[in-house]
Amino acid sequence: MTTLITGGSKCGKSRLAESLLDNCTGRKIYIATMKPFGEEAFAAIERHRIMRAGKGFETIEKYTGLHEIMMPEKCHILLECIGNLCANEMFDNEVISDPTERIMAGIRHLRKYAETLFIITNNVGSDGIDYGAGTNKYIETMGRINTLIAEISDNVAECVYGIPVVLKGRICC
Repeated sequence: MTTLITGGSKCGKSRLAESLLDNCTGRKIYIATMKPFGEEAFAAIERHRIMRAGKGFETIEKYTGLHEIMMPEKCHILLECIGNLCANEMFDNEVISDPTERIMAGIRHLRKYAETLFIITNNVGSDGIDYGAGTNKYIETMGRINTLIAEISDNVAECVYGIPVVLKGRICC
């Protein structure tokens, strides 16, 4: 079962996914995609570590190339988050590339192993502001990736002020 959870910044997406995984038995794996750089990133990483403390998660830090991760069968995976992964895949090289197929291949790879897969993403294209070319390309790419993930997901929810709004399927573990 694959569940996509979207929403704005700090709206409860991770808290929702972690609470749903509380009821799951078996191995729980947290895939962290945020590169640790700058004070804000370190603070966010620490906040998420505290949230996961004592919940039985194994953490894998993987900033690009999800398809390379070896996973145990029938595990429960929380992938946090597509926004960071997309930025890492797009901007790690000097040439801005389209990471859509690479990210989708990674998600298909994780789905083979996961009994449940929760994918956290961000709603980045709704503010209507015109940004520079690189940022606009990122927003466009995120929209395409989020659409593709939603299509293959059993469940899709948007977190609005900490409240999950179900858009597809139902939210459970």
